Amino acid sequence: MERNTFTAFLSVAGSRLAIIFVSIFITPLLFRLLGAGTYGEWGTVMAVFGLLMILVSAGINGGSRKFLSETREDPHWEEHVFSYFFRLATMLAAVAAGALVLAARSGLVASALGPEYTGYFYLLAVLAVVAQFRSYVRRALMGLKLEHLSEPIRVAHKVLFGVFAIAFAWFGYGVEGVLMGEILASGSVIVIASVAVARELSIKHVLEPLPSDFPKWELASFNHNSIVYHFLMQSLIHVDVLMLEYFLADSSTVGVYKGALVIVQLLWILPRSVQSVMVQAVSDYWANDRIEKINAISHRVVRYTTLLSLLLSIGLAALAYDFVPLYLGDEGQAAVEPLLLLIPGTLFYAVGRPVFAISYAKGEMRILILVTGIAAGLNFVLNMVLIPMYGMYGAAVATTTGYAALPLAHVFGARALGYEPFGDFRGARVLATTLIGAAPIVGLSLLIQNTYLALAVVPPVGLLVFGMATVLTGAMHLSEVVDLLDSLPEPVSRFGQYIEPYAEENRSGLAALQAYLSAR
Repeated sequence: MERNTFTAFLSVAGSRLAIIFVSIFITPLLFRLLGAGTYGEWGTVMAVFGLLMILVSAGINGGSRKFLSETREDPHWEEHVFSYFFRLATMLAAVAAGALVLAARSGLVASALGPEYTGYFYLLAVLAVVAQFRSYVRRALMGLKLEHLSEPIRVAHKVLFGVFAIAFAWFGYGVEGVLMGEILASGSVIVIASVAVARELSIKHVLEPLPSDFPKWELASFNHNSIVYHFLMQSLIHVDVLMLEYFLADSSTVGVYKGALVIVQLLWILPRSVQSVMVQAVSDYWANDRIEKINAISHRVVRYTTLLSLLLSIGLAALAYDFVPLYLGDEGQAAVEPLLLLIPGTLFYAVGRPVFAISYAKGEMRILILVTGIAAGLNFVLNMVLIPMYGMYGAAVATTTGYAALPLAHVFGARALGYEPFGDFRGARVLATTLIGAAPIVGLSLLIQNTYLALAVVPPVGLLVFGMATVLTGAMHLSEVVDLLDSLPEPVSRFGQYIEPYAEENRSGLAALQAYLSAR
């Protein structure tokens, strides 16, 4: 398949859908095998680890994707970029592992989280090293625009993690077993990904000293600023879990809330796929000052992402009382209300994901740090205030507010960078599509009382009606559908030829509606 931005998105989206499918089995099994309390401990451990790994790998992963995808005069530019970030990754992984061991041995972990967490941190030290290299080699493949290789590797990691973690949990090894499962899975995919990278890059030039004119400072500056930026971004995702554990000291409540987060973040499946592709897709345009091209791309991906996220959000909210208990079991019933509170902010966050990536590809991190810091600060303060008062419901309200503030702040950041991501948003048409599409989704979810029947009927009917409404209102023109189909290989692209004649027709009954919406 010839690579273009859309096929790269399909590779990433396909892998994420496969991971979601695998997670459908992993998450509920782990929740049941571990129990809400132990699952809450797992959630706390991974929240700490997630924030730590931002300091260790965020700038490296983002930098490798950005700079590997650029074209420079250096004939061995890709090998030198890979070499630079590999050495940096090794050093930072060693520092992180040492810090985790020191925190466990000194008693800091026991005093802050409890003595049961000490053993977990020794395993986290090992995981810090293998997770660093697993992530780096896969992101390097993405930077080389080889998403068709990087994404199956990601799926393989998830499958292996599920097999190992569930097996260890089944035999009663608890959180330690799940961590061992992650270590074994990460180590396995490092080997696979390294072979793929070795086929693309010259090992000789990777191992040689960097040339004197290699722009180390440019890459280092981007890396350091990226760490701050990603730490702020990820604090929005992890700080609520950590604060719940700190203020409530109730792992069962944390486990239920973590279950709600895992489910609601399914809404990010497609937006995250877009975000993953955008950095390497637009880096060259920024380097060559192709603002008109960046605007054209951002207009479409933001609108498409909004439509998809709206559909998924409506469906999840309508089916929450059917899906959540079925997914998490009886203990997960309490996760429904916080999940419903989290959906609005998660929707805003999803819409903003392409904007985050396009702005990030510019490389001017100070603006991004400023606007992200505003949302992260709001999120922190609200969690600090609301969790002691309202527990996990306060965490949900605080987090959904922080999520919603993030894309709003990034709109100002995008304009400061010189592009307008919402220039062709078609707000009235998107709203009309939402209202039309929501009617059958909400109506059928209320009418159908059987859980399994509702989950079988509502999603396909909602998708059909919402999809038709998208085209009929003009939120997405048929010509755009044709463009997407044309980007695909045969025989799928052939369907675009059948639709194309209708794309330019003046559909009489709808022309007036579209003219009215356009005027709005």
